[in-house]
Amino acid sequence: MNSKVKLSKYLRPYLPFAIISPLMMMGEVLADLCLPYLMSFIVDYGILENGLVEIQSNAIASGIMALLFDEGYTQMNVIVTFGVLMLLITLVGGFFGTFCAYTAARAAQGFGNDIRVDSYRHVMSLSIEQTDRFTTGSLITRMTGDIAMLIEFVEMILRMFVRAPMFLVGGTIMLLSLNLQFGTVLLCALPVLLITLGLVLSRAVPIFGVVQKKLDRVNAVVQENIAGARVVKAYVREEYENERFGRANGDLRDQNLRVLKLMAIIHPVMSFVQNFAVIAIFAIGGISISRGLDGMSIGTVMAGVSYVTTVLMSVMMVTMMFQSVSRAMASAKRVREVLESDPVIVGGSLTEGEGGENAISFCDVGFRYPGTTGNPVLQHINLNIRRGETLALIGATGSGKTSLVNLISRFYDPTEGVVTVDGIDVRDWDLTALRKKIGFVQQKSELFSDTIRGNILWGKEDATDEEIRAAATVAQAAPFIDSFADGYETFIAEKGASLSGGQKQRMSITRAMVRKPEILILDDSTSALDLATEGRLRAGLREALADTTVIMIAQRIASVKEADRIAVIEADGTILHCAPHDELLRISETYRDIVSSQRQNGGEAHE
Repeated sequence: MNSKVKLSKYLRPYLPFAIISPLMMMGEVLADLCLPYLMSFIVDYGILENGLVEIQSNAIASGIMALLFDEGYTQMNVIVTFGVLMLLITLVGGFFGTFCAYTAARAAQGFGNDIRVDSYRHVMSLSIEQTDRFTTGSLITRMTGDIAMLIEFVEMILRMFVRAPMFLVGGTIMLLSLNLQFGTVLLCALPVLLITLGLVLSRAVPIFGVVQKKLDRVNAVVQENIAGARVVKAYVREEYENERFGRANGDLRDQNLRVLKLMAIIHPVMSFVQNFAVIAIFAIGGISISRGLDGMSIGTVMAGVSYVTTVLMSVMMVTMMFQSVSRAMASAKRVREVLESDPVIVGGSLTEGEGGENAISFCDVGFRYPGTTGNPVLQHINLNIRRGETLALIGATGSGKTSLVNLISRFYDPTEGVVTVDGIDVRDWDLTALRKKIGFVQQKSELFSDTIRGNILWGKEDATDEEIRAAATVAQAAPFIDSFADGYETFIAEKGASLSGGQKQRMSITRAMVRKPEILILDDSTSALDLATEGRLRAGLREALADTTVIMIAQRIASVKEADRIAVIEADGTILHCAPHDELLRISETYRDIVSSQRQNGGEAHE
């Protein structure tokens, strides 16, 4: 594993925004805290009888009025003056709040964008075994939902981390400055609220991690069914898949309901505590006013209600912050698991080979898939593939043909022995340099939602129109491409859904051909072609790739019999014989069995 990744580093480029945002929030909170206090001036000195007499007892209120009106002002002047002052403070607070929201969003979205970019690049650098371990659905959830949760958390921290504590502390100070008796209300209300919130969150927080895992499962089922929609429909398994999705979705629903049921307790308790506090403020204020105690007035009581509500709501906000912290920590852990995963396949530093007669060599190679037990897939493979040679691989299903060629491009590393390309151990090659030497047409044709030209350019970004057409002609793709109204600009649906199996295979071969690779690997990539088209393709390949080392995997004898040599992979993952077709018929029992079975099934008409 990598050293622990600190996600906070992704916030550094946006530090100015991250600093400005809390400062702006402080301005908004101070403005909001002033409003109830000014409202009490309007009630006590502008509305109530004898307000002009009482105003002299308040140095702040009388000072403001004296500054504006000297001594000649009315109660309406008091109402208008403090009303306008409240409006101005509201506008100033609104400016601070808007600027705070903007800077917080800039910091949070930039933070999230950079994490998402790094995560995607890291996923692209992981080996196939690692992406299989994480699963596609989980990786999608981590790069969307989990990172979205982190963005929300950063934005909340930059705003609420200042807002809630300031309202809590500032509201308490303002409440006590009105009348110390109001403090008894907080002493009674706060413990009840805090105990309830603590009990609820202590049970709810662990469920958040479970919810994310259930969401992974839902995404995995959706991804599998969208990718395999044709198989589902072909086997009429819609009902089964609907039930499977229903179970996964039901599990997610049940976990979310568990959290929501717990969280639902908070709101009634909050309403009860808040209403209790308001009633208590009214009771204390009413008793004090009826007894004529100094420092208590109707305006003070109204301001006290506003402040006690603000304090209790701030406690709620602080608690919700801890909830968000818990959820964000779960998401951060999942994102870090991706970022901290060291790629199993790490390239070397060499970009050029030593040359020599052999383009590829397998020296006592053994291989088993990571995490598996039992017999290895391949064992004791010793094979030299000469430069410019066409070598075919044939064997029973599951004998390890694809596994063998995967070792050349370093999709996996051998568990034993050494694989060399141009005389250099593939582990010493720079991965980019190694894979640029190879044109790989996989068993499953993978095309992208782009134009035909765009898909072909994956093989060589700067390929000219002439190179593209030449590659398509050799791959027998030119006729069907030219039949489209838009030709090479025809848009292909996702995964090549708008093309037939044979068209997708020829497109994939074109993409590999345009690269003009030194090594071309065809992994059962002509299985959807008829024999006549395949024959023209093989003839075109021999002419166009005279100096290219070709490794082809096929099931049909007709596809491999013209190869320079044919390596027969036995059921136990060994290669006992590697020779031309005619010689194999004499020396290899396995090869004779394959030929015989295909003749009986009509798959091979002639030797």
